Amino acid sequence: MIRFPPIRSCRSRSPPPPSPPRGRPVKFYDCQTAPSPRRARIIIAEKGLEIETVEIDLGKAEQLSEAFKRINPRCTVPVLELDDGLLLTENAAIAAYLEALVPDPPLLGTTPAEKGLIAGWNARMEFEGLWPVADALRNRSKGMVGRAITGPTNYDQIPELAERGRSRGIEFFDMLNTRLGEAEYVAGDSFSVADISAFVVTDFASWVKLGMTDAHTNTKRWYDLLIQRPSIAG
Repeated sequence: MIRFPPIRSCRSRSPPPPSPPRGRPVKFYDCQTAPSPRRARIIIAEKGLEIETVEIDLGKAEQLSEAFKRINPRCTVPVLELDDGLLLTENAAIAAYLEALVPDPPLLGTTPAEKGLIAGWNARMEFEGLWPVADALRNRSKGMVGRAITGPTNYDQIPELAERGRSRGIEFFDMLNTRLGEAEYVAGDSFSVADISAFVVTDFASWVKLGMTDAHTNTKRWYDLLIQRPSIAG
């Protein structure tokens, strides 16, 4: 007698549930008092993301600790850590990543022209605003003797750079006021990362008694508009 093997069910098994996507932000290394991480913090808020925050106290030089050097050997904040271990240590990198992860609201532009304009204006906010103000502060502050440049290497202060930074800062705020007389926002008709950089520079400049004057009415109009945004007011 021929025996046939038992008939097995042809029903296909349900596929396993998909693994959660990798490369999601899990930790943000911040310093509440520093301008650079504030830029990234505003973008995170604009994108509506809630990310665990680790405060790095720059006043206590925690960025120079061996523990933090393992996270960022350049000893700077911000740092955005992803769940796959990737560490983003530059504001431009963090902004590009968050824009790709959460496209709305767009902060880097949606058309080729917008992207180019925003990138250009954001670069000007950094090179004509942020860096001169940083020079004015770091080359004169008593608390930054021997620490004129961020990072793992100590550099002496150069008083002449502080004076040049102040002069460039004055020019920057005149330029910004002129620009904001031409457009509602720094890069055009929409709020963008260029406004975030300019806003942070404006607040940062007050540390060295620079910034808006009574003559900067366009900047004052823009500033009052920005401080109503939850990402900035918060």
